[in-house]
Amino acid sequence: MSVKTLKLDGIDVAIAEGSTILQAAAEAGVTIPTLCYLKGVSAVGACRLCMVELAGSPRLFPACVTQVEEGMEVSTQSPKLQDYRRMIVELLFAEGNHVCAICVANGNCELQDVAVAVGMDHSRFPYRFPDRPVDMSHPLFAIDHNRCILCTRCVRVCDEIEGAHVWDVAQRGADCYITSGLNQPWGEVSACTSCGKCVDACPTGAIFRKSETTGEKVRDRDKLEFLATAREKQQWTR
Repeated sequence: MSVKTLKLDGIDVAIAEGSTILQAAAEAGVTIPTLCYLKGVSAVGACRLCMVELAGSPRLFPACVTQVEEGMEVSTQSPKLQDYRRMIVELLFAEGNHVCAICVANGNCELQDVAVAVGMDHSRFPYRFPDRPVDMSHPLFAIDHNRCILCTRCVRVCDEIEGAHVWDVAQRGADCYITSGLNQPWGEVSACTSCGKCVDACPTGAIFRKSETTGEKVRDRDKLEFLATAREKQQWTR
């Protein structure tokens, strides 16, 4: 297998051809913030938090879907990138109804963690306060669209790992929302297997178990990555 060498924040990295900049960063011990990225499912570059700078280009590139090239020089923590990431997080908070104090994921939320990492203490943008529903129709789980950041993790994990394709994205632009089935209440979608993988995949408190209250949501991220690997390698058919 061919190997590519590159510099990442001044660190020399050698990694297999076809790897992404995000994988190279992990190899070098460099942390790049992400929200839509999840090991075990396809990368889509939706949240734009993992944008990096490449020497010789005025553009920013999403690290999760940009493959490494020989001699590439990557910057991941420049002042420009830090400002850009903080703006993205501020916009995410402004466009939804993220009230951490009453959220099931308070203290165990990736959006909250990223906000701390980028130094956000307020949003410069006016809050939209959208009128979004909470779907409690499923016997075990619920989805609160007020907390959703449209990362599409639930869509991808349900499609690629469980194979049920319960979730999808409806509408466009500011009107986008995650929909279940054919725009049905979640509890009426016969394709749902009640596996809970979407709960484990969700980075916020948008999808949760009904029994959970403030700060009680926990996830098993390793389970999702194991299931994807097990399916690919047919580990359960030995």
